[in-house]
Amino acid sequence: MICILHGWLLEGSGSNLWTRSIVRSLCRTGETVHLMCQENHGEMYDFICEVRSYRLDGSVEILLERKAPYSGKCILHKPELGETLPVFVWDKYEEYERVVPMVDLADSELETYIRRNVEVLKRIVGENAITAIHANHAVLMSVVAQRVKAATGVPYSVMPHGSDIEYAVKKDERFLRYASDALADAGRIFVIGDEMRARVDSVFRGVPGLEEKCTELHLGVDTSQFETVAQDRRPELMGLLRASLDGMPRGKAPSQSDALRREISAGMSDADFLGVLRSSGRYDAKKPDHDVEEKLLSVDWERASTILFVGRLIAAKGVQSILAALPLVLAQHPGARLIVVGHGPLREPMEAFLWALQTGQRSLVERIVAHGRSLEGDPSGRDPNTALTEARTFYDTLEARGDLDGYFEIARAHVGSDTVVFTGYLTHAELRYLFPCCDVGVFPSVVREAGPLVFLEALASGCFPLGTYFGGMAASIDTLASELPPEAISAMKLDPASTAADLAKNLPVAIGMSRIYGETLSRIARERYDWTSVAGKFRRELAQLGSAGKAIGAL
Repeated sequence: MICILHGWLLEGSGSNLWTRSIVRSLCRTGETVHLMCQENHGEMYDFICEVRSYRLDGSVEILLERKAPYSGKCILHKPELGETLPVFVWDKYEEYERVVPMVDLADSELETYIRRNVEVLKRIVGENAITAIHANHAVLMSVVAQRVKAATGVPYSVMPHGSDIEYAVKKDERFLRYASDALADAGRIFVIGDEMRARVDSVFRGVPGLEEKCTELHLGVDTSQFETVAQDRRPELMGLLRASLDGMPRGKAPSQSDALRREISAGMSDADFLGVLRSSGRYDAKKPDHDVEEKLLSVDWERASTILFVGRLIAAKGVQSILAALPLVLAQHPGARLIVVGHGPLREPMEAFLWALQTGQRSLVERIVAHGRSLEGDPSGRDPNTALTEARTFYDTLEARGDLDGYFEIARAHVGSDTVVFTGYLTHAELRYLFPCCDVGVFPSVVREAGPLVFLEALASGCFPLGTYFGGMAASIDTLASELPPEAISAMKLDPASTAADLAKNLPVAIGMSRIYGETLSRIARERYDWTSVAGKFRRELAQLGSAGKAIGAL
């Protein structure tokens, strides 16, 4: 019996998406999976048949009981943790008063969090005949699994992700010690490809037995959720997307964006500038916009070239590079539309940035570029550079060539009120319809990521993907080299040091290639990356781990 530990929610991208995809695939093949995480809405996931909440007073409340549509099932265990939730990057979380980057927490607070999870996991192990535990992230669930193994003898595996290494382990010696100790006691260490293996080897080189424990487990995509469609069928998929949004609670209202455009100006004081941005940002960010259907209807899906960004709206994900490059892309493809899906503190600064480009307010553009990281609140809290570096470098290069004045003239001529559609937060129930309607997907993260799952979803949909050529993104692009011509592979690659410039050059090329190679991309995703094969290997590895643990326990 498997128990998976995940510190946060199931909705969203990255490790959240990995967790729900693996659990669903295991349930489809008949497994009973116990999942410990902080998801508040188990009813949203068809594979979850029971939700148990573990109260601080020691009682357990059953919040959901139902039959699953699969031959297997998932039981969700949710520990109450108090008011503090440690995270890698700050975000809003329902229920928690204090959401704090874990590097900012005191030792006592970290230990309280670990101890509470250990208490609950020991109950789960004892009451459900768990034979193997899997912990997502090098910290802190790995520490929870380690302490439960010490108490019960149940072995565990760990999967490090880019976020835990970049935002915790590399930033704070405490987390390097936590992670190193936990990996030393782990029975398996799953790594997503060669790049992540190299990063684990480098960061944890002092961990004994590291090489023998590492097992590759590549990323996957649920190819049954995504399909390629002819351009004349895109309105049909938009109809399905709108139907999936029906009755859903909403986030940002159009009046808030209107007020931002009306009130923002480059000459404002810092306090007034921030005040306008914050006022426009007062809404439930993890919901779609009030008028998202109307905005999507404004796109001519049968004719327009469409570009998609899906991700957290923070500087580290690189959305600013796309917007900076967009005027030069529009000069070659005047009818192109950019769809921006996601939430985050950079949304309002980027709306203001777009408005400034559209209306020729150069000083406002330059102010946002110079101070964008501080405007988003700099989630890491440690970067003294407040500039949106990628956009700043792009503009400096244009100015050195004498092209910056022309750039702003092009922007004013081509950027319109409907050029960019901000949708707000969408789930995969909506993205399954949106991805196939887009020609190009752009993922210009400036932070190394172990495995960008959105890249694979773009492949499965026939949406031509572009990504920053380092980390797991580089590995993903390289796997396509045997199937696509060199010019197509070259168009996918964005230099981390010049993402905006590369987007201005590569996006017009990629738009033309998307309709040539869409079916090939989808076929590659089906043949190489379906979650079913990934979950099968994961299940076999944990079964071997559990059997070895039983044998050791019998000695």
